[in-house]
Amino acid sequence: MANKEIKKIVLAYSGGLDTSIIIPWLKENYPGCEVIAVSANVGQVGELDGLEEKALKTGASKLYVEDLNKEFIEDVVFPSMQAGAKYENVYLLGTAFARPIIAKRLVEIAKKEGADAIAHGCTGKGNDQVRFELAIKAFAPDMPVIAPWRIWDIKGRSEEIDYAEAHNVPLKINRETNYSKDKNMWHLSHEGLELEDPTQEPKYKGNMEMGVCPEEAPDEAEYVSIDFEKGVPVAVNGEKMDAVSLVWKLNELGGKHGVGIIDIVENRLVGMKCRGVYETPGGTILYHAHEMLEQLCLDKATMHYKQKLGLEFADLVYNGQWFSPLREAMSAFVTETQKTVTGTVKLKLYKGNIIGAGMTSPYSLYDPEIVTFDEDHVYNQNDATGFINLFGLPTQVMANMKIKNGLM
Repeated sequence: MANKEIKKIVLAYSGGLDTSIIIPWLKENYPGCEVIAVSANVGQVGELDGLEEKALKTGASKLYVEDLNKEFIEDVVFPSMQAGAKYENVYLLGTAFARPIIAKRLVEIAKKEGADAIAHGCTGKGNDQVRFELAIKAFAPDMPVIAPWRIWDIKGRSEEIDYAEAHNVPLKINRETNYSKDKNMWHLSHEGLELEDPTQEPKYKGNMEMGVCPEEAPDEAEYVSIDFEKGVPVAVNGEKMDAVSLVWKLNELGGKHGVGIIDIVENRLVGMKCRGVYETPGGTILYHAHEMLEQLCLDKATMHYKQKLGLEFADLVYNGQWFSPLREAMSAFVTETQKTVTGTVKLKLYKGNIIGAGMTSPYSLYDPEIVTFDEDHVYNQNDATGFINLFGLPTQVMANMKIKNGLM
């Protein structure tokens, strides 16, 4: 679609550096176009303040602020936690979790407004461009997408600031504290500045926003219990809570004790490695508690298979394939496994650590009478002889062949 044919654009708008300058850039490069800004509230406390005034001042005709917190946690985060999805076995996918539902709402508003295109501020080096655009394709396969970072002449964040200053776009950052951040109720990511040098220790003190550094955490441990029903967390310390309130409560507890801070060099979807510091206090507690309960409630084969699936599930989420048949099929399997993942897990939080302190479930597969080191009347230890002979038969046959052929 030629520039002259695009008269109305829906922009994914955060009010950060990228999207702040994209509004005037769109107005310059698509003459006469109307820009409708859409901000998704996924728990980025403080970042929505004054956003409407800023969007309108910089050229948007209106701003939608969509509350997606419930959908974010219940429809994406909890199902992924149930799957045990950790990208590269470390990252709890905070940014990736939010993108599918944001993009879905962008499409809904674009259709409502009769927009000619959807725009976003994702860079051509990052993962989010793929996450946004795959979700857009899932609901509006023929909708044109404008990605300024892939076509404009601006080369980096310093030039973005120059552009903002030249167009009187107000910014909350400066050149010296210019971390690239993404924030929602599940996590906060920090990239850029000293983090671009893997030899440098991150500047944790003064830069953590969802909690404190472990060194600054209390000297006394604190216990927390979490109740699960079919793999879904429903209560903290015996108090029933809705999903959103529960995550906020665990963020408070985890942040207080310096839990959930990681420094990771990850493999981006586009092929390069990048480094970031991520804060996920409540999410780290939830993953830990859920994994402990599964140890109690899942049989060995299911648990081991689920652990493998968790890595594959995380790849799908990271790569923006939430709205895919494979992810839906995987989620169906995970839901089946969660039927007996009900119970209570108790944890101890202490200076960045999460330490198990007991768990219980009506569906526990742990049988103390079988596993005891003391005398029992339900397990015949002599049965192990026949089992070992059968289990070891291939090894025995291989060894005999090697002996016969002088290979050992």
